[in-house]
Amino acid sequence: MEFRKSSKEDLNKIMGIIKQAQDYFKEQGIDQWQNNYPNKEVIKSDIEREESYVLSKDDNIVATTVISFDKEKTYDSIYDGKWISNGKYAVIHRIAVDNNYKGLGLSHKIFKYVEELCKTKNINSIKIDTHEDNIVMQNLLNKRGFKYCGIIYLEDGDKRLAFEKTF
Repeated sequence: MEFRKSSKEDLNKIMGIIKQAQDYFKEQGIDQWQNNYPNKEVIKSDIEREESYVLSKDDNIVATTVISFDKEKTYDSIYDGKWISNGKYAVIHRIAVDNNYKGLGLSHKIFKYVEELCKTKNINSIKIDTHEDNIVMQNLLNKRGFKYCGIIYLEDGDKRLAFEKTF
């Protein structure tokens, strides 16, 4: 397995994985990643900002995510709780695994790579948010040692559950 920054050549494969995730959420009745989000322009911007990463197996992209070390302005206000820490942190967005590779622990591998990347940058906190109906992600976060911190609201007003892990 190789974890690396995405390139422009990866865009279509990433979009294929994102589309699978969008379809899955729709089938599960989860109102996350619907209404043409994330779209090709969002993913292209992630790649251009060098925040898009892929996990590949035998030169085949099997998962994707976004890792940002810039402050997330929607995290400035948290409701019904508080963040564990107030220092520098990484933010994980848009984790998606190819349907053909689900159930193999690839999301766990992504989190492990993110933690290693954080350590190289001397950052000991990861923050993430997810839809309140996305029980699969909430369970994954709990298994990975993330703690529920409260509620944040996205720029469009959508409510998200906020989690943080420090190490």
